[in-house]
Amino acid sequence: MNILEQIIEKARQKKVRIVLPEGNSERTIKAAHIILQENIAHLILLGNKSEITYLASKYNANLSNAEIIDPQESEWLEDYIETFVQLRKEKGITYDEAKQLLIDPIYFGPMMIYKGHADGEVSGAEHTTADTVRPALQIVKTTPGISVVSGGMIMVTKAEHLGHQGMFVFADVAICPNPTAKQLAEIAISSAQTAKAILGIQNPNVALLSFSTKGSAKHELANKVIEAVNIAMQMRPDLNIDGELQADAAIIESIGQKKSPGSKVAGKANVLIFPDLQSGNISYKLVERLGNAQAIGPVLQGLGAPINDLSRGCSVEDIVHLVAITANQCINK
Repeated sequence: MNILEQIIEKARQKKVRIVLPEGNSERTIKAAHIILQENIAHLILLGNKSEITYLASKYNANLSNAEIIDPQESEWLEDYIETFVQLRKEKGITYDEAKQLLIDPIYFGPMMIYKGHADGEVSGAEHTTADTVRPALQIVKTTPGISVVSGGMIMVTKAEHLGHQGMFVFADVAICPNPTAKQLAEIAISSAQTAKAILGIQNPNVALLSFSTKGSAKHELANKVIEAVNIAMQMRPDLNIDGELQADAAIIESIGQKKSPGSKVAGKANVLIFPDLQSGNISYKLVERLGNAQAIGPVLQGLGAPINDLSRGCSVEDIVHLVAITANQCINK
């Protein structure tokens, strides 16, 4: 059973409520049919009920076990508006402004989670990442103690003797271009949670990467990574976190023990934290293409609830997989 099959099986064992704001999207409807057929999650599709029903018939999709909610007709709308006004009162938002936002499924979905009417959300087939993240930050906000949202990529390689049976979390690969030392520390902590929730790694080994290992090079860029390690260790002394480490020292045990003797992480890392978005994004794509690895995600990290973003070029299969991943986050949050 490969990792995606394991993720889907875990989701089946405890069906959680996943809201899909893009209920009238062809790919969403086709994915919903598969998700319901395979009993992966309880689905809530947002949008005009008549339109969704018509499209389901057109695409030969059985949505009879899904919940379909039109935000404009929902019995919860009034309460959601009042709640949003309170959440955004410092911004001076009016009732009418809040209503205009809440009748949009992209805002209604995160509010469902905030109010306990859903557990997680998958969006982005028809919207930008900003469209997905903005409402989430305004409503569910970030995890306590975490100020930055990041993107963690699950990398499944053929090198099963490395990482966690060949699997790693790479971060940040999607969101934060040039994190501060504190943000880098928070990304490391969030990524450790991703490794636990999705890969089932109970004690992740988190390496903060650099071109330097333990002072082998002196530069302000390496100093930022060193500072991030210190902050992360202060925030979460229970986690196995180390750095600064070069990539080979992080994942090859003989090199890790030579360059950083006694380290609990060097040579055993399964969570790799890159110093900036450029290096993270470039690295995962190189590993995926040159190493023939599977890249799953990115998974949004640091939000106060499991809310994930699809690529607008996503396939139906991508939606099915991300719903299963989000369900695992809900189960293990």
